Amino acid sequence: MSQSLETIPNNVDLGSDRRLQRALEQWQPNFLSWWRDVGPEGFQQHDVYLRTAISVDPEGWATYDYVRMPDYRWGIFLVPKSGERTIGFGDNLGQPAWDDVPGEHRNALRRIIVTQADTEPASVEQQRQLGKVAPSIYDLRNLFQVNVEEGRHLWAMVYLLHRHFGRDGREEAEELLARRSGSSDKPRILNAFNEPIDDWLSFFMFAMFTDRDGKYQLAALAESGFDPLARTTRFMLTEEAHHLFVGEMGVDRVVQRTAGLMREGKEPRKEGAIPLDIIQRYLNQWFTLSLDLFGGEVSSNAADFFAAGLKGRFREDDLAEHKAMGQSYRLEVPENGKLVEENVPLRNAMNEVLRDEYVKDCQRAVDRWNKTLAKNGVQGLSLALPHRRFHRGVGPHSTAKFDPQGRMMSEAEFEAHKDEWLINEADRKYVKSVMNGVFERGKMASFIALAPPAKGINGMPVDFEYVRAPGS
Repeated sequence: MSQSLETIPNNVDLGSDRRLQRALEQWQPNFLSWWRDVGPEGFQQHDVYLRTAISVDPEGWATYDYVRMPDYRWGIFLVPKSGERTIGFGDNLGQPAWDDVPGEHRNALRRIIVTQADTEPASVEQQRQLGKVAPSIYDLRNLFQVNVEEGRHLWAMVYLLHRHFGRDGREEAEELLARRSGSSDKPRILNAFNEPIDDWLSFFMFAMFTDRDGKYQLAALAESGFDPLARTTRFMLTEEAHHLFVGEMGVDRVVQRTAGLMREGKEPRKEGAIPLDIIQRYLNQWFTLSLDLFGGEVSSNAADFFAAGLKGRFREDDLAEHKAMGQSYRLEVPENGKLVEENVPLRNAMNEVLRDEYVKDCQRAVDRWNKTLAKNGVQGLSLALPHRRFHRGVGPHSTAKFDPQGRMMSEAEFEAHKDEWLINEADRKYVKSVMNGVFERGKMASFIALAPPAKGINGMPVDFEYVRAPGS
């Protein structure tokens, strides 16, 4: 069903700008065609109990009801302006925030917005086959909620491109629908978004680690001196919280099932559950892929973005100073076969500053999973984040090989142990073998906690009929 622009919830007064309205009307059918082609396969005509944003009010920013995903009302929302905001960091500290794109920062802002925007449709494409092997209809609904909200986040970024970047923005918006995750011809911009996600352990790890990178990127952009971008990403963070919950609790339920079987003296593999060593390898792979999304440890682009007031730090308002001048950040980098200390100007280390906050947040979640192991009587075994030097594809640590503890090693040594540390073909084969779709209300797959989560969605019971087949 085609949507008219007026049916899209928004608080940006779309109808007052006929040129913008026409541009979005031309983009809209292409978006819907993309959704039908590469969105969730096999469930486009199902009724799904979804949350739809209808306003930014804390009490009423979402409504819940059954909807077919192609008919979902993707909205465009910016947090309302609150007085005259000023830039909170960098060389323009204290200057009025920009309502329009400053000419000298046009290219940088376009690059920032396009890179963020590209991740949104990419994840939908990566996850399009997962519904067929959902571990429960509760999880199936959560997957689809994440998918439609990634679609809404794409709309949010496309609105900025159309509204503020003219023809260039319109062309970039078309390209966002032309690239494909994993394509050899037109892949997505960032490597983690070209990785296959064809099992639910990968999905939970992706939502835990890769979407958590999104939280920190959005939080840094929420500080931006370009006010429409800051106001857009602040609202996106409201929805992102659910994605992180799906990932963190999903992994926790996988760990809980495995730990429960170990407590009973059973072999998880024989019971269709996932052994801890496989969970650890999935953790290693998705965490390190997600570390790369922050960029290199030393970055002149990051310094320029901070200096200009385009991208801040996590919770910039909580910091003691906001110019980051005359300060340094200590790094250990590989040089001539050994690690050496290097002090770099703090502005050039802004990617690493943001990555620090991310790693602390990830560690908190891993600590939770280890508490689940301990509660189930599993002694002497735990999950751990690998060192941030391990398995890196960008930055100085990509030039050498390290083990999960961060010790430098030869390439031959790394290759000899790689299958112990990263997802291997046997792991993929086994994990896929336990991915059997479970669509009976209140039932769970063998690899996830058989006791359902404590709460359902929107106060509904966990065994609620979250997804209904056509005609049911």
